[in-house]
Amino acid sequence: MDIVSQLVSERPDFFANRSADGAQTVAINDFIHMSPGLSNAYMVLTSAGRVVINTGMGFESPEHKKAFDAVCPGPTPYILLTQGHVDHVGGVGLFREPQTKLVAQRNLDACQEDDRRIKAVRQAQSSIWFKSALTRAAQGETEAKPAFVQDVPVADIVFDDHHRLDVGDMSFELYSTPGGETIDSCVVWLPRHRILFSGNVFGPLFPHFPNFNTIRGDKYRWAEPYLASLRRIRALAPEMLITGHFKPIVGADLIKACLDRLEAAVDFVHRETLKGMNSGKDIWTLMREVRLPPELHVGEGYGKVSWAVRTFWESYMGWFKADDTSELYPSRPRDIYPDLVELAGIGAVVARGRGKLAAGDPEAALLLAEAALAADSGHRASLQLARDCHQSLLDRSGAANFWETGWLRHRIDQLDTALRAG
Repeated sequence: MDIVSQLVSERPDFFANRSADGAQTVAINDFIHMSPGLSNAYMVLTSAGRVVINTGMGFESPEHKKAFDAVCPGPTPYILLTQGHVDHVGGVGLFREPQTKLVAQRNLDACQEDDRRIKAVRQAQSSIWFKSALTRAAQGETEAKPAFVQDVPVADIVFDDHHRLDVGDMSFELYSTPGGETIDSCVVWLPRHRILFSGNVFGPLFPHFPNFNTIRGDKYRWAEPYLASLRRIRALAPEMLITGHFKPIVGADLIKACLDRLEAAVDFVHRETLKGMNSGKDIWTLMREVRLPPELHVGEGYGKVSWAVRTFWESYMGWFKADDTSELYPSRPRDIYPDLVELAGIGAVVARGRGKLAAGDPEAALLLAEAALAADSGHRASLQLARDCHQSLLDRSGAANFWETGWLRHRIDQLDTALRAG
């Protein structure tokens, strides 16, 4: 097994992530401390006080602060943000002191505004995967907990491409990496120590295929900015990579090998998708056919190659697939499922689905189950077929991908509830 594949096999999956619990910090070295959480918070000790890099979710930031205060209670001249997602910025208000300067890439405000626009629908969909965290955050708001819960971070210092800070005996350089999860993504570089805080520019799992579209809901991300950001990081030649989640990756050769592999994998999928598009292949065929060759193996625990193919296709071509005229209108195919099921008979539809499932085609079987349930949402045999299809898909996935696994488990729970009610 090559060193990249070995690292993939050794790193935990995202289901291993836990919110901060007040435990002691993890000392990465004698001047960097990590407080693990849904997204890790970091503290860098300098002769002028501490610099905090990301602050976690609002509800868990008191635990981060308690852990950091036990090592160095301040002062906190700077807070640095690697991106504007709530699990990185939620505790800014708690960590701020009168003299603290918040530093972020200039697009932080735009990201916060995007989050505000779709807050209700994003939270509703995100709760499928993050129900516990969102419930705790909401409780903080309704119970009028400290201001960190309501805080919308506004940076004191913004930069476009690059910014340098000298804090006591430590130098920090921030580089914009808009190919990450957000357009305000950046990395924090300690040049004298060759340590890079990458946040989630590569996603929460490293080295895994990036999530160019997350099914919890977010804007599409593009291949070229991702690759440009990756190359920018590789040019720095870090000897330690401190990511947004889990333990650091150590060793310049290992880090470079991972970055080389990620670049080659993303470039391959991007090119193969474009080649297939231009040869007339449809999006569904490409989702089935484009696969990484063994020598480009990376994890797919957060992003998936097939989902990237679909995102690339739609990013270039939009939502119209030019397959059916009905795509242009608001009537969905499932709107006429009840008519088709009535013509065939719901028993026959379920029986055909059972046959597909027995033949090892749970995807086709699920389509038939969904058609039957559109006709009769309480039909027990249809519910059981749908439940068995989801279980088969979960077994097939091997619980490998956080998003897919989370969705399948969510639907199985819903179907089990419906079956018990019936």
